[in-house]
Amino acid sequence: MVKARSALEEMGTKGEFVRKDSVWRDTIKEGSRFAPEAGRYHLYVSYACPWASRCVAGLYLKGLDESIGLSVTHPTWQRTRPDDEEDTHAGWAFKDPNDPPVTPVSGHGSIDCRDCIPDPYYGAKFIRDLYEMAGDTNGKYTVPVLWDTKEKTIVNNESSEILRMFNSQANEWVYPAINNGVYRCGFATSQEAYEKAFGELFEGLDKLEQILSKQRYLVGDQLTEADIRLFVTLIRFDEIYTVYFKCNKRHIHEYPNISNYTREIYQIPGIRRSVNLLHCKRHYYTSHPKLNTYSVIPVGGEAWWEEPHDRERFSKTT
Repeated sequence: MVKARSALEEMGTKGEFVRKDSVWRDTIKEGSRFAPEAGRYHLYVSYACPWASRCVAGLYLKGLDESIGLSVTHPTWQRTRPDDEEDTHAGWAFKDPNDPPVTPVSGHGSIDCRDCIPDPYYGAKFIRDLYEMAGDTNGKYTVPVLWDTKEKTIVNNESSEILRMFNSQANEWVYPAINNGVYRCGFATSQEAYEKAFGELFEGLDKLEQILSKQRYLVGDQLTEADIRLFVTLIRFDEIYTVYFKCNKRHIHEYPNISNYTREIYQIPGIRRSVNLLHCKRHYYTSHPKLNTYSVIPVGGEAWWEEPHDRERFSKTT
């Protein structure tokens, strides 16, 4: 059996700290063993760990907390095998907020259990329990842990990769709900299909409005490809999709954060040059006889996307 160890034991020959690489490096993606599926995955963290905390931030910023569960350990390490005198490993422990205070392994102090969230699936007492359940042979039991409840194993314990997955997951809901959602509304040939797409589209826009109320761009404080993919749908929405594709519950200019975000991206010089709404309107309203037999093109409303934005309040640089 591999001896359990902590980061404190990761030392080089000259006494320097040498962090070992994480060993669980799978990815959630379509067509893989770990396919995207709401409710399937669970994130185990400690608020004290900076690596784990950035995953929690990503979880909330991307609006994934309704799809991926969260458990939070007690901040004070505990003996993970207290009944085994020879096993002195101390690590992350799960507690309920109502549990009695924890005594540090030093024997001094008393730390309450506020803000802890226990393991809802297996009643695990320690992070170590999860690693051993997954057949880990490394002996180091770290957070974060992204766990698959279906296969009862660890997907990934490398924080940067988990954060990247959360970014990808956020992008993946944008396409079916919003980018393709408008087409699913407009090209539906049954009331049932239309209403399903309509509901998912505006659920997606509501979710997007919440995300953009907390951060400047879709994936944080930097403009990325994900923003460009989203923008091309948003800039066409009021002039085309609300009318032509019957996406008429709410205009983009009625969403304070989405409209502000759309204005900022549109007003980037290179982006502005790429937008020709006259061509957009002429294409949609004149190219599908089944949808608009006489090719009448709506006049449209005021150019709200030309108005000033204040998205810079979220960050100093683009």
